[in-house]
Amino acid sequence: MQKNSEKNTLKDPMLEPFLQQMTLASTLEILEQIRIEVLGKKGILTEQFSKLKSMPPSEKKAFAQTLNTLRSTFETQYEIKKQELEQKELESKLLDQKLDVSLFNLTSRASIGHPINYTKDKIIDYFVSMDYDLCEGPLIEDDFHNFSALNLPEYHPARDMQDTFYFKDSKLLRTHTSPVQIRTMLLQSPPIKMICPGATFRRDYDLTHTPMFHQIEGLVVDEVGAVNFAHLKYILESFLHYMFGAVKVRFRSSFFPFTEPSAEVDISCIFCHGDGCRVCSHTGWLEVLGCGMVHHNVFEAVGYKDVSGYAFGMGIERLCMLSFGIGDLRSFFETDLRLLEQF
Repeated sequence: MQKNSEKNTLKDPMLEPFLQQMTLASTLEILEQIRIEVLGKKGILTEQFSKLKSMPPSEKKAFAQTLNTLRSTFETQYEIKKQELEQKELESKLLDQKLDVSLFNLTSRASIGHPINYTKDKIIDYFVSMDYDLCEGPLIEDDFHNFSALNLPEYHPARDMQDTFYFKDSKLLRTHTSPVQIRTMLLQSPPIKMICPGATFRRDYDLTHTPMFHQIEGLVVDEVGAVNFAHLKYILESFLHYMFGAVKVRFRSSFFPFTEPSAEVDISCIFCHGDGCRVCSHTGWLEVLGCGMVHHNVFEAVGYKDVSGYAFGMGIERLCMLSFGIGDLRSFFETDLRLLEQF
């Protein structure tokens, strides 16, 4: 019986090598591996505990006490070593991530801001320098200001082009900044010379359209004969040369409900210089804005008589994409630092 007891009793020397390894462990990963070798499913102490099932009752108590003492000794040393390694790991991370706020980066450069805001400010600077007033209006509009007063009566087919966001109370998110022109004419008497930048909303989302985008529209109204299409042509050609340099400009007949005659304005492709490429669909031209002489129905809606005027409108994102060579409109809203850091 004495020989059998000595055979099944775990001696301290069996645990000693693991305690020494634990003392030398330099990482938490190594320490965890040592714990598994001792207390894991196939660890040496786990195997010894499994022997209790087959031992005589008279020997179990003493053998179990020995194993519990060894396990307690190991777990105590393990926790001490674990705390030591965790503290070293924390200190190492703090050292690696340390910032010296006293350092000054001489290579840092000021940003021009978000490309859309930069383009908007550049457009505004030009027209303000030409004595245009800067006007703003609400984002939430009603049917009269957004459609009817602009010669878009109910059931007009052009309304389908807008894909409007409607509210339950018949209000809507403005689909263009033209309502600001209506509000300005209702509050002021001619002459009027103004631009109205701002956000607009439509149900659209792809490479060149987003549900929220930005426009700048312009309006000039004066007595009959004081404003004509030649004036409009001059101001837009001058503006496009200001934005894109020495490009060719052409006016194509088009249709807008609120202007007559109406035109779309193109510039020679800034990427291929008019030779034809993928960007301009091999036409050599890029559409940039729309314009025309204000329709007489619009003047009637605001109570104007014996006046003439012209209006124009452009998408800020469109001009920004052309100015900076950005191919996907959604890039402006995805906060990709690889794009934004270029500015």
